[in-house]
This record gives sequence, C-alpha cells and structure tokens, in this order.
Amino acid sequence: MNINYSATQLAFRDEVRAFLAAQLPRDIATQVKQARRLSKAQHQQWQRILAGKGWYAASWPVELGGTGWGAIEKHIFDEECAAAGAPRQVPFGVNMVAPVIIKFGTEAQKAHYLPRILSGQDWWCQGYSEPGAGSDLAGLKTRAVKEGDCYVVNGQKTWTTLGQHANWIFCLVRTDPEAQAQRGISFLLIDMASPGISLRPIITLDGEHEVNEVFFDNVRVPLENLVGVENEGWTCAKYLLTHERTGLAGIGASKAALMHLKAVAANERRAGRPLIEDPLFRAQVASVEMQLRAVEISTLRICAAADSGIPGAQSSMLKIRGTQIRQAISELLRKAIGPCALPFLEDELSGLAAAEPLHSEASAGLASQYFNLRKLSIFGGSNEIQKNIIAKMMLEL
Repeated sequence: MNINYSATQLAFRDEVRAFLAAQLPRDIATQVKQARRLSKAQHQQWQRILAGKGWYAASWPVELGGTGWGAIEKHIFDEECAAAGAPRQVPFGVNMVAPVIIKFGTEAQKAHYLPRILSGQDWWCQGYSEPGAGSDLAGLKTRAVKEGDCYVVNGQKTWTTLGQHANWIFCLVRTDPEAQAQRGISFLLIDMASPGISLRPIITLDGEHEVNEVFFDNVRVPLENLVGVENEGWTCAKYLLTHERTGLAGIGASKAALMHLKAVAANERRAGRPLIEDPLFRAQVASVEMQLRAVEISTLRICAAADSGIPGAQSSMLKIRGTQIRQAISELLRKAIGPCALPFLEDELSGLAAAEPLHSEASAGLASQYFNLRKLSIFGGSNEIQKNIIAKMMLEL
C-alpha cells in the first residue's frame, strides 16, 4: 500500500486541524494533556460538538449517521485529535454496542437505540467480565431465565468502566446453563434504572473511581431487549471485541505521548546535559518509536485490506503491540521526569488545585496515568489470551 497521504487526504487533515483549533474547548484540551480526569459533562460536551459536525459515529453507515470515512480518514482523525488533546471517545455506546445493534439488531432496536446514542441521550457501559470470568468470558455465570415476556437476570459483573455514569448496560448472560463453553450465552440490553440493579465503586491504585461492580437481583428485562439469537450471543461478543481490541491499539494516543516524551527529555537535564542526549535513553526512545511506526503501518495496511471489519487474530496482534508500546512510552516518561513523578494529588487530578500547582505541567497527573495504563494489557482480553487467539486462528494449532 502507499503510505503517503493523497492530496485529498491531506486536505482532510487540514480540515480536521482547523475544526479542532476552532471547536475543541481549551479547558478540556489542557486537562487531557495533563492527564487530569474529565467529568461526565465534559465528555458529553465534546460528544455534542462532534455530533454537530457529523463526526461522532465514524464507523457507522452513512444512512444511520456515520461519516463514510475510510480507514485512512479514521486514522488521520484519531491522530489529530490525540495531538490536539481531544478526549478519547467513550467507546461503549458509539463504538461497541452500536456496531452490534447495527449488524445483529432488529429494525426496531436500530430505530430506538441508535439515535439515542448519537444524541448522547444514553450513556452505555459494558457488562462482560465477572469475578470468576475475566478474559475467559465463557466461564460467566450471570443467569437469565425466561418468565413470561421477560428475562429474569441474576448475577454480578465487575470492572464496569464508568458504570456510575451509565443509564444502559449491554450484558452477556447465560440463558442455557447446560450448554458448554461459549454456547448458551445471550446478549441483552438492560436499563440501569431497572429494579434490582445496584452498583458499587472500585477505587483503583491510582485513586480513581473509574470501574465498578454491578449486581443483578431478579432484574426483569423485556424479551425484545435480546440482540441476535438466544444462546448465540457469543457471535455478538466476538464481533464487539474485535472492534474494542483494534481501538485499544491507540496509535494516535501513543504518537502524542511520544511527542510529549521527547519534549520532556529535551528539557530534563542529567549530568549537565539534556536527557535526550544520553545514548542509552535516546536508544530506548528510538526503539519504541520504531515499534510504534511499524504498528501504525500494520494498522493502516490491515484496515485498508479488510472488506468488513478486522479479522480477530489481526485485531489481537494490534491490541498486544499497541498496548505494550503505550505502556513503554509511559514508563520512559516516568523515568525522564524522575523524582518529580510523585504520586498523584487528588486536587490536581480534579483540576481544583490553586493557581500555582505543586507539580510541573510535565509531571501533572503522571503517576495516575502511569498506574492507569497498566490495565491496557488486560482490557479487551488479556494479552496472554490474545496470543492464544493468534495461535489458534493463524497457526492452526
């Protein structure tokens, strides 16, 4: 493939840059660049701005509100957003459950849920992992039993990201307890306001309330909230996970982080000279940059060649290398800042610190970000599981 942008693609890049310069709120960009947490309202503000431009649902069909972009345009958009400090899209609605509804849902489900996702009326979260079924989703135990015109759901989900903001959750549930492994699992859409649902926060190592436990106690879910065919929800799950894993490669975010690392290393001094001039550190930066460039080219090549979606094994490859590179950049940045990479301060993370911050801009939020990025190798199925997928699908073992 030609790795150079065409004139049309360069013009699109200029359009994206102009849009971001004019429309991305400065306070949001500053918080993103300093690794500070954003509020629900700020995420929704940026969503409304993108939706107003028609750029929110990049992967949807045009007739449903999508952009019609190809793989290159999506890559350019993600890269420019990351460089400008735009928030990463919360993926659970627009990039996860929506593609499943579009492919497997009924016309009534598409007509009801998709406009509400596009407008921001609904905030979705994911109900996959359980205490005894994380990367091995086939071991899930949350049950859904038919009673009249409803499923009655009992069980527990964990690591539910931003569930405290959500009003809907998409869940994998076991509808046939006698079936083995992936069989007997169904895909349900559940209103978080339903009686019997309770949520408990999990405070992670970085001090964040980002993930939660969700409990289902005799929750009644209408039968029409089933997506696809009963007991064949694993098909929906695999389709969704392919989208999630590809997105976790995070090429744009890694390129922005690499630029930040280089800037910090140019200003930090060791033994009287800039850190970037240290041969060992410079070699480490060069190594991770070459790896990032290789993954970027692979991502573009795979996306451009795929007729419909990205095959599971290749999405797993992108997920593994992309997350490893993002973590490596984070670790190099922590080393570059050195003793200033102190543990996070709650006021600074919340943007409530006094006008004179206790940390420099380079190190603000760094410890929190470093700890938070440790999860990337587990999200979307651990990297160990991804290696098994690659072995089974590509090596035919």
